[in-house]
Amino acid sequence: MKLWYQSYVDYENGAKYWDALRLHLDAIREPETSIDIKGITPFDSYAHPVVEWRCAREMMVQAVQAEREGYDAFIGGHFQDSGRDEVRSMGDIPVVALGEASMLYACQLGQRIGLVTLNERFVAGHLHQIRKYGLEHRVTGVHGMAFEPGQLMDAISNTEKVEAARQVFEAQGQPLVESGIDILVPAGGIPMLAFSGIKDHRVGAAPVINGIPIVVKMAEMAVKLRRLTGLSVSRVSDYVKAPDHVIDEFQTHPKGL
Repeated sequence: MKLWYQSYVDYENGAKYWDALRLHLDAIREPETSIDIKGITPFDSYAHPVVEWRCAREMMVQAVQAEREGYDAFIGGHFQDSGRDEVRSMGDIPVVALGEASMLYACQLGQRIGLVTLNERFVAGHLHQIRKYGLEHRVTGVHGMAFEPGQLMDAISNTEKVEAARQVFEAQGQPLVESGIDILVPAGGIPMLAFSGIKDHRVGAAPVINGIPIVVKMAEMAVKLRRLTGLSVSRVSDYVKAPDHVIDEFQTHPKGL
């Protein structure tokens, strides 16, 4: 099984993150699974919808390339899941998204889920995301920290910086727990990886989700189910597949003037 893991960070600007992510992915994948990390340049360096849209377009191009190169599934490793719907309408291999997978799995562990995102500028986007997934009655709280996407990458290999980031995260998570939240989700692959070494991470009694193993296992399961049963994405409405000539046009059209 061959999986494409799409990061919104490139290796040049996120080497510590990629190296740590590679070790984490190797530790959680099945023995027969290989996972290739791919990035986006320029990387997602500023919390804003304009950057999300630009990176979503890059992810769409790379998802088509992943299928053409023979990958069995495509993992969107960016919690905002920007471009998720479009990617599913452009190819036939399973597409699994970090934010969606994390929130859906969290629903199996508790009734009320809270997100703590990197930056308050992401909060509005997460609220739209939650409504899109029909989870507004389950994911009932979103708080924001004050990090830019690149800032936490330096904490990955630094114990003191991880601890400082944990304290900021928990300061935002504690009011959610006090309001009745059962499960906390760090809304980003970078904080998930930064906190992945914390054993039985909890804020109060609320477990803290690491969505990276979840999205990888869901991708492996999606591939296995497709092989066993032929199960694939619906083409009835949202994910009607674009014609080949439209996809080719998208792949070859210049990105800018």
